[in-house]
Amino acid sequence: MKLIKFNHKEDYGHDWYVRLLFTKRWALFQGCISWCEYSGWPILQIQFGMNGLISILFQAYKFGISISLFECTWKL
Repeated sequence: MKLIKFNHKEDYGHDWYVRLLFTKRWALFQGCISWCEYSGWPILQIQFGMNGLISILFQAYKFGISISLFECTWKL
């Protein structure tokens, strides 16, 4: 089990990721802040279940944020 990991990805904008208390398969907390090159309509999505406990996605104009609790580890 690892404590924390930061990651940056650049593809049609910038994405900054953070993981807290994670293994190869599961993570207690995962978050992402993004800034896209293309703007879009505002969206709010809250999801319970599927691959984790809770997942929240918010995006407005070019800014986006995603938070997940106790979910399968994202493939970066």
